[in-house]
Amino acid sequence: MSTETLATALDSLTRLAFNLSWWSNHVADDIWSALAPETWRLTHSPLSVLQTLSKEEIDLRWSESKFRIRVEALLQRERESAALPGWFQVQHPKANLSCVAYFSMEFMLSEALPIYSGGLGNVAGDQLKAASDLGLPVVAIGLLYQRGNFHQTIDRDGAQHADFPKNDPARMPVRPVYSEPGVPMRLHLSWPGFSVWLRAWEVQVGRLKLYLLDSNDPENSSDYRDITGELYGGGSERRLQQEIVLGIGGWRLLVALGLKPEVCHLNEGHTALVVLERAANYSNESGSSFKKALAITRAGNLFTTHTAVAAGFDVFPRILLAKYLGGYVESNLGLSFDHLLALGCINTSDPAEGFNMAYLAISGSSAANGVSHLHGQVSRNLFAKLFHDWPLSEVPVQHVTNGIHVPSWDSAGADILWSQACGDACWRGTKNILSEEVRNITDESLWKLRSNSRNALIDYAVDRLVRDLTTAQVSLEVIENAKHRLKRDVLTLGFARRFTAYKRPNLLLQDEQRLLRILTDPQRPVQLVLAGKAHPADLAGQASIQEWIRFIRRRAPSPAVIFLADYDMRMAAELVQGVDVWINTPQRPWEACGTSGMKVLVNGGLNLSELDGWWAEAFSPQVGWAVGDGREHADHISWNKLEAESLYELLEHEVIPLFYTRDSDGVPRAWVKKIRESMAQLTPQFSANRTMKEYTEKFYLPAKDSFHQRAESSGLKGQALVDWHRELEREWPCIKFGHRNVERILETYIFTVEVNLHRLNPACIRVELYAESETGCDSLHYKMSPVDPPKRVEGWTLYRAAVPAARPPTDYTARIVPCYEGAAIPIEANYILWQR
Repeated sequence: MSTETLATALDSLTRLAFNLSWWSNHVADDIWSALAPETWRLTHSPLSVLQTLSKEEIDLRWSESKFRIRVEALLQRERESAALPGWFQVQHPKANLSCVAYFSMEFMLSEALPIYSGGLGNVAGDQLKAASDLGLPVVAIGLLYQRGNFHQTIDRDGAQHADFPKNDPARMPVRPVYSEPGVPMRLHLSWPGFSVWLRAWEVQVGRLKLYLLDSNDPENSSDYRDITGELYGGGSERRLQQEIVLGIGGWRLLVALGLKPEVCHLNEGHTALVVLERAANYSNESGSSFKKALAITRAGNLFTTHTAVAAGFDVFPRILLAKYLGGYVESNLGLSFDHLLALGCINTSDPAEGFNMAYLAISGSSAANGVSHLHGQVSRNLFAKLFHDWPLSEVPVQHVTNGIHVPSWDSAGADILWSQACGDACWRGTKNILSEEVRNITDESLWKLRSNSRNALIDYAVDRLVRDLTTAQVSLEVIENAKHRLKRDVLTLGFARRFTAYKRPNLLLQDEQRLLRILTDPQRPVQLVLAGKAHPADLAGQASIQEWIRFIRRRAPSPAVIFLADYDMRMAAELVQGVDVWINTPQRPWEACGTSGMKVLVNGGLNLSELDGWWAEAFSPQVGWAVGDGREHADHISWNKLEAESLYELLEHEVIPLFYTRDSDGVPRAWVKKIRESMAQLTPQFSANRTMKEYTEKFYLPAKDSFHQRAESSGLKGQALVDWHRELEREWPCIKFGHRNVERILETYIFTVEVNLHRLNPACIRVELYAESETGCDSLHYKMSPVDPPKRVEGWTLYRAAVPAARPPTDYTARIVPCYEGAAIPIEANYILWQR
């Protein structure tokens, strides 16, 4: 091969290898498998394949015209795909939205880019890939950690051991960002007594870019080089340092790249400091005050919370905040430290109250959302103390239920089946999917998919188990028995996730003897594949793993239960593609959403799950099985026993009989019917395509419009908003209610109330009647207007409203709330006065 031809081959293969969109589906798998079958089987990393090949091996393969044409066809497909309009361009051609900046502490895009820990990264990675498919103008910002998600090994006693491998950028799908040709970009942060230098990297994800910052710059001290050493590593000080790098450094990176996002999506409170830097940058460029800049930029910020318990929020001691941000607040924001505290504390005069990053995120955004319908309710409870005196239903947290990037999680067989039924572009977002087309797939085709997928999982799981046991140095007899533990055509259950107390990973072990009977029934056998990691500091989670390992080893060679070590993205894909039933048993309502069960849908797997997170809104008897009664229970120990009993009952009397009831052709028709309904009803609904469309239309586009409106004419509306807020702040303590009167005329109540607004402009507020909902739906709001002609006595104004007499008048209470067109109430004006 000539030097020029080799360069062409390497360039073409490298272009495929560095675009993570090709890692997310199966269309390029045959390329890498053909180049290095064993390396590909073990790593599923195109870069690893390329880095193991010699020039001679590349020459040999490139000389095959069939292989070369295949690569060139894929590259052509990439070019054509990038040129095609996506859903966003088709549905919103005049949107005038140029850039959405998506900030997250972690992204799960590939096991070859181990900058993730769990669910938060999973959601961020899938949403980024879906944004690419849809043609959304998104750019993402994260951190490149020197040590990746830990490798887990299990010793012969069942104890977990964690090893943190070093991330080498040269072996990862990242490239340096250059400020000019040949000059790597470096960003500067002022640290207490030091300067911190940040490096920038880019990752290609289909049409989009993910930019990553790291502090591993040679000019930094060893301690500061380790700021981005490990995801969520170290104590509070290290966490705050990372969040400064992500939020403040991340926005400065966007500025250095010449990007000007209208919308900023904060994925969890870790990213909250971008609120300050975005406003500071706007203030500096426009010459406006920080308050005005925040009023303008807040309109373009969206905060998504994934936290289900208050202890999950990042809260920093004030002394630590002052150390790292005191000078920044004064010099960059022009504020006192107390002004900063007001953005992240409830009581600024209480020195013991820490600074809550989730509070900063919500106070610096125009909208906030949880990640499932139930989590929206949970989040309103969590943030209620921030919006004192507001009804819980009006705490400003909405919801957008998560979804998964389907092409990342479907098997090759499932991908073919969906494409045949619904078209090659069914997950590109430009087509309304898909339920009726899926319902036309035959029973035989669906059952063949399930049988093939289960068999592939068995082969993978046995191979992994043998490797795990060899590493643990168990006896050859144990290893030999392991090779035969799992069987084809046996009902296969899967349970894989982070092992921690609230996920109740040992609920199935409540009654070991009963579980054993279920697993070893000779007529209707069941096998269980387990996987998951516990955080190295979570001793209870590690003990749960050890309990399962001991159960397995006490009963060896039966029952057919295995635990696979080192759960990662690749293993997750194998499991969700192969299991018949996915089991999830979190303690309600601590599962904010959960996405692992969504991943089995496209592959024809079924869910048996607690009514928590996404399953609380997805479940119906036609698509799976539910544990629990859909309520919260304080007595966890007693309730765990009851729910374990329910789990055994469902397995014994519904799940197992349905799977093994076959017709003369060997097909379980009723089981396949459930598969078909699950695939048809749930797969489109719980895809990241739907999630990102919802974010776009519900939040991104309105936020873009609001930001532009406030910024136009040199920020005229933004300044008016500041003036409005200043008047509210000055006059609100003086306003009050007087006498109330109710009169019934036929089927109508006429309410009148006296209101004294002091010197407050009536246009700044709204007087209304409020009644709680009787049905669990929206509460009732009736605007009260000044009587005409106005009757004022010594500063009092009479307000009036007519309401239907369907409810007692005592159900209604008069209140005064701030009012300003386009303002996010109560985020931007947290005032409310009730007539007591």
